Amino acid sequence: MSHKPVVSYFFDNEIGIYHLGNSHPMKPLRVAITDELVQSYGLYPKMKVYDKSFINVSDDDLTVFHSTEYIDLIKEISTENKSLYEDVLHQFNFGEDCPVIDSLYEYCCLYASGSILGAQLLNNKNTDIAINWSGGLHHAKKCEASGFCYVNDCVLAILELLK
Repeated sequence: MSHKPVVSYFFDNEIGIYHLGNSHPMKPLRVAITDELVQSYGLYPKMKVYDKSFINVSDDDLTVFHSTEYIDLIKEISTENKSLYEDVLHQFNFGEDCPVIDSLYEYCCLYASGSILGAQLLNNKNTDIAINWSGGLHHAKKCEASGFCYVNDCVLAILELLK
């Protein structure tokens, strides 16, 4: 008898509210549109669907890879107060590719949580396949943003898988 794979799908409606700028190519809204397609094809009943209520990413989860100083900046910085951080924006590679946005920390936690949860479910053999359309932001470095990525959820998930 063959085993029907268990598919775990992470999606939270909030991902679509984040906006990196009109001319910025990264559009989190696309993840919300992708979810609409997933729903329209009737796939929700075939998967275990998770949102951010199933996991709370903490600073401890993020600093498994990222520096505390970098995560602290992500928590504090906003479009309103970024002028207070002008001296360190370049150091942490904030700029055109990785602009300062409001609720940056919450955005990072939201997309990273799906990848971390997926890794936990795989480790605990509670799923065969984990899907996080908002994840895969693998360019972020230990102490800096890079290539539209602020937190490297791929590294965080791999570190979780290695536990």
